[in-house]
Amino acid sequence: MLYIGIDLGTSAVKLLLMDEIGKIHKIVSKEYPLYFPMPGWSEQNPADWYGQAVEGIKELTADCDRSKIAGIGFGGQMHGLVVLDEKDEVIRPAILWNDGRTFEETEYLNDVIGREKLSAYTANIAFAGFTAPKILWMKKHEPDNFSRINKIMLPKDYLAYKLSGVFCTDYSDASGMLLLDVRHKCWSKEMLEICGITEGQLPCLYESYDVVGTIKSDLAAELGFTENVKIVAGAGDNAAAAVGTGTVGEGMCNVSLGTSGTIFISSSTFGVDDHNALHSFAHADGHYHLMGCMLSAASCNKWWMDEILRTAEYKEEQEKIVRLGENRVFYLPYLMGERSPHNDPKARAAFIGMSMDTTREDMTQAVLEGVAFGLRDSLEVARSLGIHIERTKICGGGAKSALWKKIIANVMNLKVDVIESEEGPGYGGAMLAAVGCGEFASVEEAAKRLVKVVETVEPSLGLVEKYEESYQKFRKIYPAVKPLFQEM
Repeated sequence: MLYIGIDLGTSAVKLLLMDEIGKIHKIVSKEYPLYFPMPGWSEQNPADWYGQAVEGIKELTADCDRSKIAGIGFGGQMHGLVVLDEKDEVIRPAILWNDGRTFEETEYLNDVIGREKLSAYTANIAFAGFTAPKILWMKKHEPDNFSRINKIMLPKDYLAYKLSGVFCTDYSDASGMLLLDVRHKCWSKEMLEICGITEGQLPCLYESYDVVGTIKSDLAAELGFTENVKIVAGAGDNAAAAVGTGTVGEGMCNVSLGTSGTIFISSSTFGVDDHNALHSFAHADGHYHLMGCMLSAASCNKWWMDEILRTAEYKEEQEKIVRLGENRVFYLPYLMGERSPHNDPKARAAFIGMSMDTTREDMTQAVLEGVAFGLRDSLEVARSLGIHIERTKICGGGAKSALWKKIIANVMNLKVDVIESEEGPGYGGAMLAAVGCGEFASVEEAAKRLVKVVETVEPSLGLVEKYEESYQKFRKIYPAVKPLFQEM
């Protein structure tokens, strides 16, 4: 049988066709626009997601026996606010995960409602990108639109709704809304009251591998599918990527170098760090995970290459970098503010340490190292909890860079396992669809059978020591310049 994984990203929807032994038959990507109507705002039109997803499915399955399509699963950008009225029409453009307009609402939740209460209600504190602050922003600034809300959903769940007609979400994605009681896997009545919404406006909750329904008959006819194609709930992009890299079960780790960057640590039990520097979320395997998220990772390198150096030769630029661990230039990777562990939407990117002999290569290297140092900030929080990690999987666009993987391994002092498929969320979505359709008994079984490590990047003692010294300098920079960010 064949399974479709849909990775609904920020810049494009990527679709993947996988068979029952994990072989990828085809990958299709369809782009759509991203809108910045005001400084710090970030929006998209949900109709663009759906339109491009349907076109992508047609292209993806054009050369296969469509009668063998058994299920569709998802990985999707998290935290976005999608609101529909009673006619199922989108009320306003979706407010995305990297939108920073909710500074006041985030402060209200953390400082007035209080971090301790939020952590008790949801296992997390408020971050500007989370969904609940967006709802409060809409309530205050767009009261007419707020009064029309009939359904509140997350981006990937809009696709699931359009494909199946079922109003659903999964626990991993819902964890990032600041509306879910993560420990007990139910909507938090206290948070619904704070936001002025009802449980009836929120979707039904499922495990990521649960079948929520089947494809709508008219859409099945349009696509040439049988009406038995199952729609599986899917997961937030990071949980889906973790499934796709085999990061399931106790104490496994995955680093994602996508538009945003994450360090993801799976756990069989629920846990929260004392300062809520890491997110405590449900995992797509039915258990839990801790996650540190930085808002700009591979996007830092893309910005540097595209907008500043104005070159498309990413590989060639990195080939000129040879003096690892000896760079005197540092880069703060906060182009969109920062989430973990600083929770500072006003933070901004910065270079420091340049001199007359600073080269183009030094600055390119600083960008790659700055992202690695930022991820290590979250790893240090996990280590402070007594979590011992020796190795990590890696995925995302940035993981295609051999140099970046080497930097990650030595900055973090971890063995970095490279897997056969680097498709992350899309592959995870297809795996979840296969589990939902009964191909595998559990997510753990699917991961064990389908995910294959093809290379391990080992840290070297001398380079680890050099990067340790550099990291200790890096971690002093943000506290020193934070007051300036507040003024700017």
